[in-house]
Amino acid sequence: MINRVTQQTIQRTTLANLQVNLGRMAELQGRMSGGKVITKPSDDPSGTGQAMEVRAERRAAEQFARNADDGVGWLSTVDTALQTSVAALRQARDLTVRGANDGTLSPIAREAIAVELTGIRDSLLDQANTRYNGRFVFAGTSNESQVFAPGDYAWQGSTTGSVERRLGPDHTVRVDQDGAAAFGDGDGSVFKLIDDIVTDLRNGVDVSGRLGQIDGRMNAMLGELAGVGTRHNQVMDAQSTLKKTTMDLSSQLSAIEDIDLAEIILELQMQEVAYQGALGATARVLQPSLMDFLR
Repeated sequence: MINRVTQQTIQRTTLANLQVNLGRMAELQGRMSGGKVITKPSDDPSGTGQAMEVRAERRAAEQFARNADDGVGWLSTVDTALQTSVAALRQARDLTVRGANDGTLSPIAREAIAVELTGIRDSLLDQANTRYNGRFVFAGTSNESQVFAPGDYAWQGSTTGSVERRLGPDHTVRVDQDGAAAFGDGDGSVFKLIDDIVTDLRNGVDVSGRLGQIDGRMNAMLGELAGVGTRHNQVMDAQSTLKKTTMDLSSQLSAIEDIDLAEIILELQMQEVAYQGALGATARVLQPSLMDFLR
């Protein structure tokens, strides 16, 4: 049996095909304007799943990178404070050596050295109370108003909590510093030591025996400084690695989602040619008659 093909059948089929061509052109234009191959999950369910996984990994890497940036800030602040403190302590040692020359110093000269040492003690206290983003870097997780109590120089930091930054799923680094280990605590602190030297100078007592104590405090401070330097290098290495990881994940995501512009342009041009050809063919098949003008 031969199916009867009417003008209406041709018209409907032709219009349907034109709509398909227009829809394909609209899809290609949407991809080109948006720059993405996947505009909705149904475009590529597998690619969508991969893109979601890569995005999750990139967000985690970006957070770890922010943690590393913050850690570098903490450890740089600690490093600067300790280096400044070591320099101040060296100056205090030089003054103590001068003050140990009992036979050549007058009481006025000893008092001048004592006053200078008091200023160094105050400077060390300022370094011990160094803050980063409003938090003490030598007090752990303590929320006390100062790191060392006035008078007895007792350390007010936390003995149970330290400030750490997570640089990976299983990698954390401490970014603060134990103030008691760096500056001592109470009667064993560097502040009390300088106060004792000042008292000895004013009372005419030989202070040469204090040099060994100063060296001990300086060695302890240098040891803490070395530990800070090691952790600082770890965080900076992680910072560099995380930035590279973030860039690599962004490249992976781009390979999944982004269009190949040259390919899309070529495909769109081919589709436009096909559409123009379809329009030409339609114009030949569906030519208007005299009755069309008389309606």
